[in-house]
Amino acid sequence: MEILKVQNLCKTYGKGEAKVDALKNVSFSLEKGEFAAVIGESGSGKSTLLNCIGGLDVPTSGTVLIDGQNLFSMKDEARTIFRRRGIGFIFQAFQLVPELNVEQNILFPLLLDYRQPKQDEVDELLELLGLKDRRKHLPSQLSGGQQQRTAIGRALITRPKLILADEPTGNLDSRNSQDVIALLTRASRRFQQTILMITHNRSLTASVDRVFQVSDGVLTDLGGNKIENEK
Repeated sequence: MEILKVQNLCKTYGKGEAKVDALKNVSFSLEKGEFAAVIGESGSGKSTLLNCIGGLDVPTSGTVLIDGQNLFSMKDEARTIFRRRGIGFIFQAFQLVPELNVEQNILFPLLLDYRQPKQDEVDELLELLGLKDRRKHLPSQLSGGQQQRTAIGRALITRPKLILADEPTGNLDSRNSQDVIALLTRASRRFQQTILMITHNRSLTASVDRVFQVSDGVLTDLGGNKIENEK
């Protein structure tokens, strides 16, 4: 079942001599439960790609379909609601609410949407995240890895169609980075979540299903997880 379909996506900034083609006719698709990574150097266009897919930026041309819904044929308000309900975001900066504890931070997207959480689903998620004994802790009482796991829980709680992870290990050491990737992999398998992660670290792509590379705005499909871990 196709969850994400990107067709001929282009994004241009500026005009004339200042014109920059950040994305050039990018096309690909992801199936339900697929975990894919986009690698690329700083300035390659990978963040622009993620922002356009997530509706945080508007492409110059092309289409983004999420579960068959055309993201940019929607009016702004409808796109905002769809994004809140259908897309989960994981950022490099954890962006937790400091006054809320772990469980409250995870439940925040549901409460914004006036939806009542199911306690058994919350408990299952906290178990998966390894945070059951930290559920009442504030972000300031957590390690970096625990904060990022909380942020992952916040992205997972609505069971969105698509999860977009923007350098989710950028603020973590190597051990916590591997733990976060393992957690995302488990979430992809357990909940059949479709996940698209961008990273500059090729060593983190070993367990994903597919790897793409962006260079100067051009996307190349590198296939399965047989990519060499280049330094």
